[in-house]
Amino acid sequence: MSASAPNYISPAGFIRMKSELKQLVEVERPEVTRIVSWAASNGDRSENGDYLYGKRRLREIDRRIRYLIKRLEIVEVVDPRDRTTDQAFFGATVSFLDPAGVEQTVTIVGTDEVDTVRGRVSWVSPIARALLKAREGDTVQLQTPRGLQLLDVIAVRYLAID
Repeated sequence: MSASAPNYISPAGFIRMKSELKQLVEVERPEVTRIVSWAASNGDRSENGDYLYGKRRLREIDRRIRYLIKRLEIVEVVDPRDRTTDQAFFGATVSFLDPAGVEQTVTIVGTDEVDTVRGRVSWVSPIARALLKAREGDTVQLQTPRGLQLLDVIAVRYLAID
């Protein structure tokens, strides 16, 4: 995804992201900093596991904090319940029949909310791109490594995303 692309996110995803940032800044980072300071006071740092692990964990936390801050700066919160269209866009829960006739359902979410186990796919993923603008009754084409697949859209709904 390019840096200029919007960072669409559901209200629940926005809350999760803000909560993670708050947890890192207010709880985890101060605790790890305390441990690193204590470990540093114990002398030789070259073989001090608490110090070495703590410094590495601190770098990981700082990297994640920077990432979250950057993502939140460009966030565009979109509540799917506000949609009044029968077409699939960001936030849509789309049910379709795959080429084998098996019903599948995906929810089109932001890149920071992807959870394939729960059927949450990024709005920039191939499956979402194939489904975008589709309506119930449409047949869309999905290009896969195994070739072109036809998906029959059977429902487009806008539900709250938890």
